Amino acid sequence: MQKYISVLFFLMVFMAIGQKKQITVEGVFANEFRTEGLDALRSMKNGKQYTVLNRDYKTGRTTIDKYDYTTQKKVETIVDSQNLDALKEFSAYEFNEDESKILLATEIDPIYRHSFLANYYVYDVKTKSVIKVSEGKIQEPSLSPNGTKVAYVHDNNLFIFDLNSETTEQVTTDGVKNKIINGITDWVYEEEFAFVRAFAWNADGSKIAFLRFDEEEVPQFSMDVFGTGLYPTQEVFKYPKAGENNAEVTLHMLDVASGDISKVDLGNPYYIPRIKWMNNANYLSVQTINRHQNHLKLLSVNAKDNSVNVLLEEKDDAYIDIIDNLTFLADDSFIWTSETDGYNHIYLYDQDGNLMNQVTKGPWEVTNYYGYDQNEDRVYYQSTENGSINRGVYSVASNGKNKKALATGEGTNSAAFSADFTYFILTYSNATTPPIYTLHKALNGKEIKEIKNNDALIDKLKGYELSAKEFSTIQINGNELNMYMIKPKDFDPSKKYPLLMYQYSGPGSQQVSNSWMGYRDYWHQQLASEGYVIACVDGRGTGFKGADFKKSTYLNLVKYETEDQIAAAKKLSELSFIDENRTGIWGWSFGGHMATNSLLKGSEVFETAIAVAPVTSWRFYDTIYTERFMRTPQENPDGYDDNSPLNYPELLQGDFLLIHGSGDDNVHAQHSMRMAEALIQANKQFDWAIYPDKNHGIYGGNTRVHLFNKMTNFLNENLRDRKAEGNLDTKEQQSIDAQIKG
Repeated sequence: MQKYISVLFFLMVFMAIGQKKQITVEGVFANEFRTEGLDALRSMKNGKQYTVLNRDYKTGRTTIDKYDYTTQKKVETIVDSQNLDALKEFSAYEFNEDESKILLATEIDPIYRHSFLANYYVYDVKTKSVIKVSEGKIQEPSLSPNGTKVAYVHDNNLFIFDLNSETTEQVTTDGVKNKIINGITDWVYEEEFAFVRAFAWNADGSKIAFLRFDEEEVPQFSMDVFGTGLYPTQEVFKYPKAGENNAEVTLHMLDVASGDISKVDLGNPYYIPRIKWMNNANYLSVQTINRHQNHLKLLSVNAKDNSVNVLLEEKDDAYIDIIDNLTFLADDSFIWTSETDGYNHIYLYDQDGNLMNQVTKGPWEVTNYYGYDQNEDRVYYQSTENGSINRGVYSVASNGKNKKALATGEGTNSAAFSADFTYFILTYSNATTPPIYTLHKALNGKEIKEIKNNDALIDKLKGYELSAKEFSTIQINGNELNMYMIKPKDFDPSKKYPLLMYQYSGPGSQQVSNSWMGYRDYWHQQLASEGYVIACVDGRGTGFKGADFKKSTYLNLVKYETEDQIAAAKKLSELSFIDENRTGIWGWSFGGHMATNSLLKGSEVFETAIAVAPVTSWRFYDTIYTERFMRTPQENPDGYDDNSPLNYPELLQGDFLLIHGSGDDNVHAQHSMRMAEALIQANKQFDWAIYPDKNHGIYGGNTRVHLFNKMTNFLNENLRDRKAEGNLDTKEQQSIDAQIKG
């Protein structure tokens, strides 16, 4: 902890000294401020060592290195790309169950947010030999537990490659693009349920369970790809918009030895967002949820006869989030997290689904479940017990007693545990401390030694002008909301400054977090050095303050969130150093929707807004996300339309910059095109930019530099350089300031 205090003191000292350089967009996106990390950290099965993927960015050399937890010395290099003739670099790796084989991925071609195609090789740790899995690029390969086979997906079909005979068996044959998918998810599952591999080996490698997606009834979406050729091409894929048909998803069981495939009757569930084998090789767990996503079932499937039993059910008046915390213990009793009591907590069930105990309890949220040490009867987790903007690491007995705080320094603490729960590697940061990596004893949290730090980044930042991120709360619409503010380094309370508000505001999200800076934070630092005050307020609907707060926006997305941003802007504009006639707001995606709505509905307080890749009507967005919070447009038309800026473009009075990527497969450019047309027909002037072929992230080459410079110039012209109002310095004003800050 002394290290963290020293770093904090050091940063406070150099922030107080006049700086020579200003953060620039060019510097940020040239990775001048890149933080050091531990890439692809994995504990070995023995719990004594861990592996890390190391890259030499100049030479392209890639290694998988093994380190000893106790000594922190490198034990050996398991794989070195320089010693491989078949591939000279790789960017991802995955061990099989007994760590005798490693899958190496190279030449990756992204598809959507999580999916990609790549060439894969299997490396034999003992013989140091390499075998290529398939001649063509494939998706989501997975080694069998004993390392003799690789299952993978190619052209929507499931295949198995035998490493001993080097032969390939095609398991399914009906896969067709935009019709049938076997073993990987469709677009909407990938985006909203956040997984791609939709198949899994059982514990002994005798069975593979997989999902099949029938997309034939799903409406088709197309995007022009302009490229560099004479004629554009077209990307066509199935995209179910709110209220439209989803793919019909079914569960199937493959007997590996015989090749027989059987369909498992789950009673026609609407969604199957998770499958996971238990420790007993004969039992598969399956999560199903209805279209409204407020009735979830955890099922047990007997792979011998495909019989199905219900382990548990959950219902909610609003919705239930899908999580990845389900963990089966040695006897297939299991740990589960749920918001049943109003906060996300850990529960322990026996193998038949009977509740044994609520392990954690209190007015705070479990934010990560790390695992269970059966030998010591300790459950390890991360939570907000030390404040909703902070994260701490804790352990507790399975009966909920004997809790231990393992890492609770003010800021963000996250842990990676060894396989036997002897050690954990802690990643710590806060708003003034870049990540520090330290080794700790799991039982008591005692620090053993430092592994890696970002002292070099601290040294680099000595020469730059940085302003402190000031955390506080603000009372808005009956709620105490988390807020941060960044002021210019040469801040003078007697002057008037333009205010730029930033937010995202999506359900369960958090922007006000006591953690190290990302690229948007660096941009905000640049703006602060150019004379802006930056503020961010997490309003109703955001996360980590209980289910009621998060779900308060149910059926009315953006309504209450917009009201909170407008009210916050009004209150902040009362501060003596804020020019109430120079207030702007910006956001990306959901935040772009918010920025647009705030400018239109809050014209009395906002003069300027930037919306990047915004949703403009939830009718245009996908089923799983939108219906989780809104139900369908057929059931809730007012919820969809009353808060869509397409229906009140005439309210625009301020300066508006609208930005989108034409290749956005997530929030389609259709959103901005329809917004532009609505504003044109309302005879409202606005600025806009379309980035050709860029997806929702709008990046590649100089794109981000161009984008953020464009936004900077727009703000300087339309916000910073507006005529400032006169200064106020009265006792009444000072009283208002104190109330807002408090």
